[in-house]
Amino acid sequence: MHVATQGFSPRTRQDAQLVTFGEAAGRVVVSGTRGGSPLEVSLTLRDGHAKEARLNGARLPSAESLRREVSTLVFTPDRLAVVKGGRAARRAYFDRVLARLRPARAGVPQEYLAALAQRNAGLRRVQLGLSSPEAVEPWTERVAALGSELVGERRATLSALAAGFAEHAEELGLPGAELAYDGDPPTVAELESRLARDVDRGSTGVGPHLHDVRIASGGRDLRQFGSQGEQRLAVLALLLAEAALLDPAPLLLLDDVLSELDPGRRRVLAERVAGMGQTMITATHASALPLEPAQLVEVGGGTAR
Repeated sequence: MHVATQGFSPRTRQDAQLVTFGEAAGRVVVSGTRGGSPLEVSLTLRDGHAKEARLNGARLPSAESLRREVSTLVFTPDRLAVVKGGRAARRAYFDRVLARLRPARAGVPQEYLAALAQRNAGLRRVQLGLSSPEAVEPWTERVAALGSELVGERRATLSALAAGFAEHAEELGLPGAELAYDGDPPTVAELESRLARDVDRGSTGVGPHLHDVRIASGGRDLRQFGSQGEQRLAVLALLLAEAALLDPAPLLLLDDVLSELDPGRRRVLAERVAGMGQTMITATHASALPLEPAQLVEVGGGTAR
C-alpha cells in the first residue's frame, strides 16, 4: 500500500530489492473508489528502467505523482525522528504538511531553497574574488522576500494543526501539548548586516532553512525531555490532527503503531481512526488490536489469509 500510494518503499530506497528474486520486473496494483468513482493506481519496476506509475491506466509523470493523487498519511517507527531528530527533519515534515494542507502554496519551500542556493553560490564567488558583493544584492532581496513568505506559511500551518494536535495528544495521555515556531522572518537589513560573515563561510547564516519547530507537552520540549513513548504519542497526535483537516479523508497506514501503547491508549487510537476514513494497522498479533477490525489479513509462511 505504501509503495502504490507513495511511489517508494518504507523499508528500502533500493527499488531492485522490491522485485522477487530471479525476476526482471515487479508490479503493485491497488484499486478502490474515490468520491464514488473507481480508482486504480499501479507502480511497475523494471531492472534498468525508471519506475512507471499509472492512474486508471494513464501514465503519470513520475512515481512521486502518486502522492498527489492518493492522499495518504503514514506512521512508521522511524517517524519518531520528527520529534527526536534534528531540526532539519522537523522542517521537512512540516513543509510536507504545508503542501498537503495548502496545495496552492506547496512550491514556496522549494522556491526559497532555490533562491538560497543562488545567494550561496554568489557568496562563494565573492569569497573566491570572482565577483563583487553588489552581485549578491538581488538574491539577498529574493531570499528575504521568499523567506518571510515561507515563515508565514509555516506559522499558518502550525496554527491550523495546533488545536487538533492538543486535543488528540490529550486523549492519548499527553497533556498540554503545543507547537511553536522557532525563528523570525529574515529581512534585507539583517542579511546585509552579516554579509561579511556570510562571505567568509560561503553560506547564508540566517533564514527559515535554519529554523525549528518546538513540539512540547506541559512546557517540556519533547525532543530533549520526552520519553520515546511520549514522542510516539506526539507523532500520532500530529498525524491525527492533519488527517482531520484533509478532505476527502486520507488513507492512514499505521505500521507497528500499537507496540508501545497501553491497552487504554490503543483503544482511544482505534476509536479515533475508526471515524476518519480507511485505516490499515499492522501488528505482530491479532490480539494487539483493541477493536474488532472490518477486515483482518493474517500473513505467515509467505501467504496472506
